[in-house]
Amino acid sequence: MDSARAAVMDLGYRHLLRPGLFRLGGGDAETAHHATLDAVERLGEHPAALRVLRLLTGGERRPRTVAGITFPGVVGLAAGVDKNGVGVKAWGSMGFGHAELGTVTAHAQPGNDRPRLFRLKASRAIVNRMGFNNEGAAALAARLRAAGPAGIPIGVSLGKTKVTPLEEATEDYLTSLRALDGLADYVAVNVSSPNTPGLRSLQDAGPLRELLTAITAEAAALAAARGQEPTPVFVKVAPDLTDSAIDEALQVCTDTGVRAVIATNTTLSRDGVALRDIHLAREAGGLSGAPLTARAREVVGYITRHTDLPVIGVGGIMTAADGAAMLDAGASLLQVYSGYIYAGPALVDELNAMDARRG
Repeated sequence: MDSARAAVMDLGYRHLLRPGLFRLGGGDAETAHHATLDAVERLGEHPAALRVLRLLTGGERRPRTVAGITFPGVVGLAAGVDKNGVGVKAWGSMGFGHAELGTVTAHAQPGNDRPRLFRLKASRAIVNRMGFNNEGAAALAARLRAAGPAGIPIGVSLGKTKVTPLEEATEDYLTSLRALDGLADYVAVNVSSPNTPGLRSLQDAGPLRELLTAITAEAAALAAARGQEPTPVFVKVAPDLTDSAIDEALQVCTDTGVRAVIATNTTLSRDGVALRDIHLAREAGGLSGAPLTARAREVVGYITRHTDLPVIGVGGIMTAADGAAMLDAGASLLQVYSGYIYAGPALVDELNAMDARRG
């Protein structure tokens, strides 16, 4: 997309579409989120509309190969946007080079009580405590089968069902893995969300080794039964880990055959929040958006200096310059969520164009 069209799209979103979305439901962020997903799902059912979208977002992109998967562009949709895969037919036509669906759990669950999603507009940030609300892995699998090829790589983020005891977490993840066998280009093991009690304890070296050993072994066994290569397993880490905890997690990832690291999830820190947003920052949950920019990039840089595993950089990518800095820190791919909410579709095109210019 040329700069003039990108500017028009940016202005249209910031001055027309975003204000309307932010007013929906009396300003309730989750109402706007569901309305947006409903619109994306409807677009996916209209091939003519998807062709128009591809024309609007059809700027130059640079393919990248990570973990044996060819991604047509550098920027993907982060987990948490499309938990149930309703937009799987449309994301590729909206300029994304991949989409990570979920987080899904073995059993359907409603998530935490509403309200649970908050915009910190002065900070260009979001606080969420959604709690893995989703229809369950089997429902996502059925939707992916019905949708057919998405045209871009599809990842699925796997989490633990809230009511499943921690000592039974491994089997919970394996249930989801089996349900989605052969339907995802990669699976991402989410042990870093702050919104499921006890989940982050699975990042500790012992529990993480047990979990990842079981998941990579099961992925290999399932693939062997299909006569194919194992689905790559990625791991998503929190930005709140110490360097020593990151070192331990990376060693476990290397030892168990994990193929990539996704850095980072949301943070429990409230550093960088604007004074006008302090009342919302007190809400429980994980913080994403601009206040996370520096820390996410710092974690990505640390990981890439201490492992040969490729890293998908996510967290606080609000502009093309943020994306370039994340790539300079060593990321192989990018993902966006909060930046997409605040900057709109033009951000995806700007990130793709930035990467193409870098060659």
